[in-house]
Amino acid sequence: RLISEAKSAGMLSGVVTFRNHPKTVLRPDFKTNYISDLDERIRLLKEHGIDFVVPVTFDRDLAQLSSERFLDKLSSQLRMKSLIVGPDFAMGHKRDGTLETIPLLGEKLGFTFKSVDLLKDRDDPVKSTVIRNLIAEGSVESVSQMLGRNFSATGTVVEGLKRGRTLGFPTANLEIPNGYAAPGDGIYATWAYLESGRYMAATSIGTRPTFTEGGRTIEAYLLDFSDDIYGQTLRLEFVKRLREEEKFDGVDALLAQINKDVQQTRDLLTTDSV
Repeated sequence: RLISEAKSAGMLSGVVTFRNHPKTVLRPDFKTNYISDLDERIRLLKEHGIDFVVPVTFDRDLAQLSSERFLDKLSSQLRMKSLIVGPDFAMGHKRDGTLETIPLLGEKLGFTFKSVDLLKDRDDPVKSTVIRNLIAEGSVESVSQMLGRNFSATGTVVEGLKRGRTLGFPTANLEIPNGYAAPGDGIYATWAYLESGRYMAATSIGTRPTFTEGGRTIEAYLLDFSDDIYGQTLRLEFVKRLREEEKFDGVDALLAQINKDVQQTRDLLTTDSV
């Protein structure tokens, strides 16, 4: 809606996004898992055709601004001529800017105002809380349907116990920053993105119950790949949950299942890439 209206009016489309969740400032004890980091948000918005993105840090000073003062800043600094928001939108100190009051401010400050209907997946509202819960459950296909894209997690490749290497399946251990969402335990077919390109990957999330080590890890086996990537940024795009994490009777049973997982990943992603 934003892009089409901007193009028809001969204007640029822009999105204002907070770097941090406002509740982390208003309620210091508030904890959340971000679905995407700022870099990914900007990348996705620009891929969809947004002309520019304005990241804003939400702090105590901003929390004290009235909706009129904040919108005045947008109007004067960005030369905003139109504002489009969601159906449950409110802004400003004590949420004084509502769907009823903002149109009046628009008349005063020189911009038009529109709200769009709530996006639904079948009958379910598409909301970040619902998506976070689905991610935690490992329901990545449902997440993809709601997001309109595959969910991805980005982090740094760090050294692990090298257990996969001794089994013939060297894995990249992904360390994602605290406060960011990761799927629930299980085995997943994923796409792995590095600077060098995109690769098929079978990814395991969990505590490796077949062995005694109990720390939760994210380990990706990149198919047909053998480069040293320690310290590099890796983005995993989750396509399908193949199965739950299991405890096997021994290494042979585990290896047999890993081979099945790898083949299933290859078959699935070969079709996915067509």
